[in-house]
Amino acid sequence: MNKVVGSAAEAVADIGDGASIAVGGFGLCGIPSVLLSALYEAGASDLVTVSNNCGIDGVGLGLLLGAKRIRRTTGSYVGENKEFERQFLSGELEVELVPQGTLAERLRAGGAGIAAFYTPAGVGTQVAEGGLPWRFDGSGAVALASPAKEVRDFDGRDYVLERAITTDFALVHARYGDAHGNLIYEKSAANFNPLCAAAGRVTIAEVEELVEVGELDPMRVHTPGIFVQRVVTAPQTEKLIEKRTVAR
Repeated sequence: MNKVVGSAAEAVADIGDGASIAVGGFGLCGIPSVLLSALYEAGASDLVTVSNNCGIDGVGLGLLLGAKRIRRTTGSYVGENKEFERQFLSGELEVELVPQGTLAERLRAGGAGIAAFYTPAGVGTQVAEGGLPWRFDGSGAVALASPAKEVRDFDGRDYVLERAITTDFALVHARYGDAHGNLIYEKSAANFNPLCAAAGRVTIAEVEELVEVGELDPMRVHTPGIFVQRVVTAPQTEKLIEKRTVAR
């Protein structure tokens, strides 16, 4: 039952080339930066990532992106990463853009063992009808576009079928954790972390504070240990701010 491993490097050592990885965080809030740095150092490439966004230049998933280690990514927001834009438009990176709520539900469904679900989000747009650019050819033309999805009528309203997401691995960041893998996230740093933790077949959690088993209030646990396979302590994680706005 003791899921604690000695280092982040040890925790990600078996993430090989071509692996799919769900990564928690929203912007730079709640990202598993220690695990991502270890994965960068490990050298894995040709990765397929699922995350709300792909970090910023040189930070978080942006580290792997800048080293051209990511082949394909699924996310909702890409606006703070110039290298992401360059790779996408040049045809170096395949990108599946998903409405944010749909992405959250696809991850949740994957963790719950639900194969697919119907949602009204995206009906009447290219999300449902297909044609969204997934990969360009480098000259501005679309080399690969999204396919059309099934649309069904329920009680007079159209819904589009969305498939669940599961990944080989998941990397998450939590405020508190114990040796059994039970996790508690801190306020807005929870964001996509619980969803990614459930969607990964092997989930690796970095925790700011590792406590004794039994110390966590069960009513406050966000991710039960059954979803987590490895725990790494990361007590001095640097927490960056994407944009700082101050009064004059």
